[in-house]
Amino acid sequence: MLFIFATTNVFCQNNRLNTSETIGWYNYFGTFKLNEKFGLHTEYQFRRDNIITDWQQSLLRVGVNYNLNPRVLFRAGYAWIETFNYGEIPINGFGKDFTEHRIFQMVQLSHKEGIVDLSHRFMLEQRFVGRYSNASLEREDEFPLLHRIRYMFRMQIPLKGKEIIDKTPYVALYDEIFIGFGKNVNANVFDQNRFGLLFGYRFNKNVRVEGGYLNQILQFGRQINGQNVFQNNHGIIINANFNFDLSIKKKQTQ
Repeated sequence: MLFIFATTNVFCQNNRLNTSETIGWYNYFGTFKLNEKFGLHTEYQFRRDNIITDWQQSLLRVGVNYNLNPRVLFRAGYAWIETFNYGEIPINGFGKDFTEHRIFQMVQLSHKEGIVDLSHRFMLEQRFVGRYSNASLEREDEFPLLHRIRYMFRMQIPLKGKEIIDKTPYVALYDEIFIGFGKNVNANVFDQNRFGLLFGYRFNKNVRVEGGYLNQILQFGRQINGQNVFQNNHGIIINANFNFDLSIKKKQTQ
């Protein structure tokens, strides 16, 4: 409720400039289990503007997982992001693409209430975001450090039976809020919010796919003529999730 209240206050400000885009996000997530405690996380997000025709972002993220127990997962890693010159109002003031290098730490808490699976994901990010000191440059010459914290709440419910097992369709709903902080934070202490409504299908313990509606509300770190800039994006999202158990192969070769 606190996050909803804070977000509502931001949106109620009159001193803002609004724009919108129609987006499509097509994502791969792969987890490689090494043993009972450790694993590797990989993902690539192919983010497009105008559903599919133009670039919005390219995001590659890798990390190391540590499972404290079935309900608590820790992850730390690195992400490389390219943000492109897209939309009616570009994020970069010079209308240029820019690169971001990101380090992150995450904890995810999971539990079950009846037939509903619930999760809470907390993420801390240290972001080195490319910036141009003047418009004549072809590449970024500055990478100031920006800090951001994220919280995502997700719930998913089977559409058949009482739990999500093999050959089970399900519906999932999530919301994630992003808050910037630190000395280099600009106009966007509230950075963005994402809401998704997905329909999924678990084929087996190794493969799960889901797709549906995505809404992204993004506040720029800069102002235009003294106005805060909000980009309200909506469109589709498709996720392909894979789990690979490498520990089985290790046991078989011993």
